Amino acid sequence: MKRLSILLALAMASLGVAQFVKPQAPARYRYKVVKSFPHDRNAFTQGLEYRDGALYEGTGLNGRSSLRRVRLETGEVLQKVEVPGQYFGEGITVLKERILQLTWKAQEGFIYDRKTMKQTGKFAYPGEGWGLTTDGKHIFMSDGSAEIRVWDGVSLKEVRRITVKNAGAPVGELNELEYVDGEIWANVWQTDYILRVNPADGRVNGIVDMRGILSPTDAAGAQVDVLNGIAWDAAGKRLFVTGKLWPKIYQIEVTRVP
Repeated sequence: MKRLSILLALAMASLGVAQFVKPQAPARYRYKVVKSFPHDRNAFTQGLEYRDGALYEGTGLNGRSSLRRVRLETGEVLQKVEVPGQYFGEGITVLKERILQLTWKAQEGFIYDRKTMKQTGKFAYPGEGWGLTTDGKHIFMSDGSAEIRVWDGVSLKEVRRITVKNAGAPVGELNELEYVDGEIWANVWQTDYILRVNPADGRVNGIVDMRGILSPTDAAGAQVDVLNGIAWDAAGKRLFVTGKLWPKIYQIEVTRVP
């Protein structure tokens, strides 16, 4: 028996203990709506960010894509840049004095001056563009797969990739991203769930169940699409979510399910 224990210990050391440990299931979270704000029902929300008192929104659909600066409290569009009709706008992020915006299939993104919102350049990437966020140094990009690309925030060159896994299994269809207190929060397309992802290794730390946030009253009378859009007010510690063609943006709090 002693010899067997020694052999097992040696085997685990040589192969790696992680292979013998079952991945831990992520924590589960519920939400509470703190407040709601008006949102343009015509905005097919692809990207959402809050910076220094302003809400920035990227919208999609060919011929309807745009980049906007919005007054959160009223939904008023303060500045708006129309994206050329051949492009399907996707995720956005604000990094220092630049705003970056992806497009879906064109393999091309746009760079804007944050203050004037004038386009100052373009950048290229292979494959599809879905979501963007930043930790202030790096940029994280989703492409509809289980991978998140990590770019250098200055050169916009890819430096590595993260595979997002829930209890060891890859999770695809990652869409809009937001960096929230050291985690990447990711909408899973066509679901009512948001993943809380460890940016170091891609492990899903938690799952936020957003089912029921869009009430039947809010959904009535117009076409609405899926949950998509997460914005974090780092200074005020406020979290906002919305969806494509939704009439409201919701400020929420999340708590862990026991």
